[in-house]
Amino acid sequence: MQAILEELAARREKAHLGGGTKRIEAQHAKGKLTARERIDVLLDPGSFEEYDMYVEHNCVDFGMQDTVIPGDGVVTGSGTVNGRLVFVFSQDFTVFGGSLSERHAQKICKIMDMAMKVGAPVIGLNDSGGARIQEGVASLGGYAEVFQRNVLASGVVPQLSVIMGPCAGGAVYSPAMTDFIFMVKDSSYMFVTGPDVVKTVTNEVVTQEELGGAVTHTAKSGVADVAFDNDIEALLAARDLIDYLPLSNREALPERPTADPWDRIENSLDTLIPANPNMPYDMHELIRKTLDEGEFFEIQPTHAGNIITGFGRIEGRTVGVVANQPMVLAGCLDINSSKKAARFVRFCDCFDIPIITFVDVPGFLPGVAQEHSGIIKHGAKLLFAYAEATVPKITVITRKAYGGAYDVMASKHLRGDLNYAWPTAEIAVMGAKGAVEIIFRGRTPEEIAERTKEYEARFANPFVAASKGFIDEVIMPHSTRRRIALGLRKLRNKALENPWKKHDNIPL
Repeated sequence: MQAILEELAARREKAHLGGGTKRIEAQHAKGKLTARERIDVLLDPGSFEEYDMYVEHNCVDFGMQDTVIPGDGVVTGSGTVNGRLVFVFSQDFTVFGGSLSERHAQKICKIMDMAMKVGAPVIGLNDSGGARIQEGVASLGGYAEVFQRNVLASGVVPQLSVIMGPCAGGAVYSPAMTDFIFMVKDSSYMFVTGPDVVKTVTNEVVTQEELGGAVTHTAKSGVADVAFDNDIEALLAARDLIDYLPLSNREALPERPTADPWDRIENSLDTLIPANPNMPYDMHELIRKTLDEGEFFEIQPTHAGNIITGFGRIEGRTVGVVANQPMVLAGCLDINSSKKAARFVRFCDCFDIPIITFVDVPGFLPGVAQEHSGIIKHGAKLLFAYAEATVPKITVITRKAYGGAYDVMASKHLRGDLNYAWPTAEIAVMGAKGAVEIIFRGRTPEEIAERTKEYEARFANPFVAASKGFIDEVIMPHSTRRRIALGLRKLRNKALENPWKKHDNIPL
């Protein structure tokens, strides 16, 4: 018996070594943690239970049968984050460069299937050279098996991808179908074709970082959500994010104890809106002063800054926040902001997370580039997402809500449950000057100025909309948190179903 136990210990030790000491040292030299070290940071201490530690590849081509390493380049299993169950896979770059083989894919699929069965999030720590070339189409088939599970799990359990090294070719499509993507600056990248292929085909010279680095994807393309300075920061942020999310679409929202009074009055909000209607202010201030303890986990903070999305808590329960940001493009909606917010709204609706919307929007961004790039279709995505959502929706209009953008931003007409306005709100088809120049075309500048004042007095306030029932109440800014907290209590048992359908056809 003792000999058998010693053999088991030896096999475990060999599996834990992965590609060996030299490759582990090389991983550390790049400022990266190993696959197992990453799991230790991500999960609660001592909670990780590994599966398939002894799995080996089944390839016999190109001499692969002579190089067999237990685990086959990915560590899989389950554990807890703040006491709540999650499933995790962590690719091991020290073993065949983390490349995906048929058996490697089967390990990932097994934990994804398990997560679906029991209803728990899946976290993927990606660090892989791509498909294992020696296996040919078998490795490509493995990717497709993972893709299929990403699709089936979408909207059933939260899926988070943390890119902690290379992720290229077909490998990028699995993270792309997950709910959130985190990246690490200077050590992770994602692209369909690398710099060498780009140079050969298009003659463009570009570095890996410029083509698909963390800053590129979190600021320009919007493919990834947040970029972090190192592995540790990314993994701790993953713990924070999971803490906001329900375990599955059948589970209730997590609740966290809070000492922040639900009826806290925030007098500073009474002076947040500048006297000059063209002066910007930072919407983050309103968001943080409304949420518990001022804590806000922002999603895509460096992409499409004219709209803010993220998670917070009210009375200890998770809410999703969508807010126009007057500091960027005056808070106009454009293609990127519409796509960013639409995806976020749909995620919240998947997992029964109430949506709080703060509105200060002068309209959609004008321009030839926007029109030719499809602002109509892309803007419709956000409209579609809000209209489709059946979760509690509370909207607060702080200043401008003009034109079609008023409709889009969770208006009463898109089944908004509670629609509030501050006394500073202006709800109209367009700004006073533009409206008057159309209505009174050809009049003298003096007449235009006089009519503009008249229009402002009539429409630059929330009371016309309130008189029609489109605004439920004009509230004092300092009581915003109290009103939202009360609203969420009322809406806790909200029941609303869309007509039966196989699935909708969002304007992609």
